[in-house]
Amino acid sequence: MKNILLLVHDDHGQEARLQAALDITRAVEGHLTCIDVTPYPLIAGDGFGFAETVVLLDERESEAKNKSVVSDRLAREDVSWSWVDAQAEIANAVLDAADLADLIIVNCALDGFPMPDMRDITSRIVARASAPVLAVPEGLERFELDRALVAWDGRPSSAAALRAAVPLLAFAKEVEIFTAHGPDNHTTPEAAAAYLSRHGIKAAIRSTDIGRFHADFLIADEAKVFRADYVVMGAYGRGRLRETFGGTTRNLLTKSKHPLLMAH
Repeated sequence: MKNILLLVHDDHGQEARLQAALDITRAVEGHLTCIDVTPYPLIAGDGFGFAETVVLLDERESEAKNKSVVSDRLAREDVSWSWVDAQAEIANAVLDAADLADLIIVNCALDGFPMPDMRDITSRIVARASAPVLAVPEGLERFELDRALVAWDGRPSSAAALRAAVPLLAFAKEVEIFTAHGPDNHTTPEAAAAYLSRHGIKAAIRSTDIGRFHADFLIADEAKVFRADYVVMGAYGRGRLRETFGGTTRNLLTKSKHPLLMAH
């Protein structure tokens, strides 16, 4: 995990994304690529494109100021970094830049209007990207690496997230593999723990019965009890369409107070 891709956009979640990116890039001694996206304006025009032109010029001016501020800060940080400018829809711009990324950093969700619908943007990136995605809550101040919770159901997406997370899990002082027994469980958590052990990572296992609870509630509750710094989880384990209507991934992107490292 050496190539970190960071979404740069002047919104309420930018500071959390940037701080997480800096913390991780330093830890892995990697390179941070900032993709600064000016989105196309989504407004009704006057028939001649005048309204769209004014909004786009305002967006460009705002992002130019933001680029100056963020670049000045990066110049004072002890990380290797580069900058890419893009004008496109945010999710598509990130995906286009992500072919050689080892990790993509975005937000879970953002509060308030007219902030971007980061939950939807992140959902689409996770569903289509080959790289893992780290979605951070907008209030994140530091990305800590000490305590990691692995939400395990044994599905291919869960295994993909575990494999992708190994470079970060190697820094952890405590790793817990958390599983809820249910009718859809596949590979056992013991197999996941054995896999990590071969990378020199010791993981404890905790199991519970899913009962009448939704998986997102159990994961969020366990992350709080375990005092996790972040959660590793598979995304869209039951298909993108079903997840759109209230699945585990969507619910955690909406409500999680912990960073989510996800793979599909």
